[in-house]
Amino acid sequence: GKGTITNMGAELGATCSIFPYDSRMASFLKATRRKDLADLADQNKDLLSADKEVTADPHKYYDEVVEIDLDKLEPQITGPHTPDAARPISEMKGAIKENNWNPQLSSALIGSCTNSSYEDIGRAAFIANQALEKGIKMPQPFLVTPGSSQIKKTIERDGLMKVLVGAGASVMANACGPCIGQWKRNDIKKGEVNTILNSFNRNFRGRNDSNPETLSFISSPEIVMALGLAGRLDFNPITDELTAPNGEKFKFAAPEAPELPASGYVADPDAYAEPKGKSALVKIDPKSDRLQELEPFPEWDGKDITDMVVLCKAEGKCTTDHISPAGPWLKYRGHLDNISNNMLLGATNAFTGKPGKTTNVLTGDKDLEFAKVARDYKAKGQPWIIIGDENYGEGSSREHAAMSPRFLGCKVVLVRSFARIHETNLKKQGVLAVTFKNPADYSKVQEKDRISVIGLKDFAPGKPLTAVLKHVDGSEDKIEVAHSYNNEQIKWFRAGSALNLIRKQ
Repeated sequence: GKGTITNMGAELGATCSIFPYDSRMASFLKATRRKDLADLADQNKDLLSADKEVTADPHKYYDEVVEIDLDKLEPQITGPHTPDAARPISEMKGAIKENNWNPQLSSALIGSCTNSSYEDIGRAAFIANQALEKGIKMPQPFLVTPGSSQIKKTIERDGLMKVLVGAGASVMANACGPCIGQWKRNDIKKGEVNTILNSFNRNFRGRNDSNPETLSFISSPEIVMALGLAGRLDFNPITDELTAPNGEKFKFAAPEAPELPASGYVADPDAYAEPKGKSALVKIDPKSDRLQELEPFPEWDGKDITDMVVLCKAEGKCTTDHISPAGPWLKYRGHLDNISNNMLLGATNAFTGKPGKTTNVLTGDKDLEFAKVARDYKAKGQPWIIIGDENYGEGSSREHAAMSPRFLGCKVVLVRSFARIHETNLKKQGVLAVTFKNPADYSKVQEKDRISVIGLKDFAPGKPLTAVLKHVDGSEDKIEVAHSYNNEQIKWFRAGSALNLIRKQ
């Protein structure tokens, strides 16, 4: 549970999510051959816990304190298309009917980094065992992605993997896999509406299988297992029954599993490779399409940013998955030029209502991918801007979602509101990250506008800037734009990037 909650801290914009040190952490450290670290933590546990004053009166120190009654907490299912649309499992039948979702599951998936602890897999296997005893297996594809080599080897030794395979599992590599789109589906055509249930951490539209019509829902591994065995999203394992091949009806017993393996974890001596020496010479083939040396981004020229064209006005949810999709693009993550071709492929164009494409306002050519148009603007020396909606850049903190726009010539990202981590990443790459002081001003931006941001010579913390929107009919709007830059981050902007500033120092 702690691992899942801290992993999802990115959705809250948290730089780091922390639980106070406790005996269960000590047990885990010892089970993973780190007794010396557990002993050291035990000696300093007061430093690894909240101050007594905070525990006694948390409202005095926190903006918000959330209390959860675990006795009343019901299993949740989130989705589709976002991890923050959560519902208790008892409400799913009504939601499915109300939204006309297809309740038939086309695939069930468990594992990946977030929910594949020994206890997670043990609980899923507990459910699977009950079904196997009644002669029931998964009626649709069932994929298991172990979270690590250590987990895979341990559940193989303890017989849990055998149970999952017996239930119909196909075991994938110890990698991100379908969670980030490394999943070649042959059962569903792109554009075909279908429903999947997984225990991953994010379920944005098109993320898992590159199909925007896949309705992706998230739950815990044991719920995925139970609903997967039923083959339906509207099955409630707390109240509903399954029918065995012999006609016998039965209900699942609540899953049980130990937190840690009784025989300890299986060590994987090949998981860590000792570095050879303190330095290494990296030779990159100039013809490589996978690796490319990075060139420093140019410094700020000391002037206001003027006459920008609008490359993209993103409408609605625009996550880092929409800005820089993963999946098949991951092979280019060491080649900024190549991976930048995926820029904004998932973003919905507010002017057309369609994803991934825009109009080149310099040539009039339509239905072109954002990256192709950005390259044309860059080649012609034409600065450009991205306009975004609420919580722009939500999701995983992938750096390419900030690097690719900067590389292709983006000067400014102006949005209603930012997801905090992406906002910081943009700042680090030298892109000016600003917000509409009045969120309603988003609607004033038109497709053929020329936009300038002025006041940068007096750029200072807490001091708004001004954006001038020159419309094609000759009229213009002047609006205030806010920012959250501190003095150090303003130095990043002036240097062209945080790395540029570090190199100077």
